[in-house]
Order: sequence, then structure tokens, then C-alpha cells
Amino acid sequence: MSTIGENIKMYREQRKMSQQELALKVRVGTATIQKYESGEQIPDTQTILKLCTALDVPASELMEREMYTSSGVDPEIEHLVKEVGVKRAKLILRKAKEFSEEDFLRVMQMLYEIKYGKDA
Repeated sequence: MSTIGENIKMYREQRKMSQQELALKVRVGTATIQKYESGEQIPDTQTILKLCTALDVPASELMEREMYTSSGVDPEIEHLVKEVGVKRAKLILRKAKEFSEEDFLRVMQMLYEIKYGKDA
């Protein structure tokens, strides 16, 4: 199963980029990149966008997890659909596919702020 940290490392290495080079492009410290890649820390939305630009990869791919059931569907997705219901899941997905990557990440940030407050 891939985490965002494993994906950051994989794409960075595919581009033959050092952690220091990526840190400079994203404007964070090398230690921060190390924490992302090890899973100790998860980047915020703005940093994910910067990482995507620096690594030339869509956010959806950077955040993708590789784990599927025999039906070809990620088990977490199956669980979430069961939790929210098929009708709501379809509505959310239909709307989500109309958004650009940047719009989608902005919406996710807004939802996070609504749930946890703007200072979180």
C-alpha cells in the first residue's frame, strides 16, 4: 500500500532529484521532505500543490494509494461508500469530477476548515 510519503519519494527518485533539490523547489527544509517521505508528517494542501508542480505529477496521483480488492476497487472506497451510502457517494463523485485538481484541493481545504476551524 502506498502512502503520500512513499509516492513523494517514488516520483522524486524517478526524476533523479535529491531531497535537498525538492526541498528548494517546494521552499521547505530538507528535514521536512524526509518527514513527508517517512510518513512522520503529512503535507498541507498548499504544499501538496507545490510538490505536484515540482514533481510534475497530478495531485490525484501523488495522493493515490495502491491497494485494491479482487473487484479492482480500493477497499477504503468500498467502506466509505457503505458508510455514506451509494446515493450520496454518487452525488459527491459526480460533482467532484467536474472540478479541476486545484479546485478540488481548495474544496477539501474549505471542508477541513469548516470541520476543524480556520486555525487548525
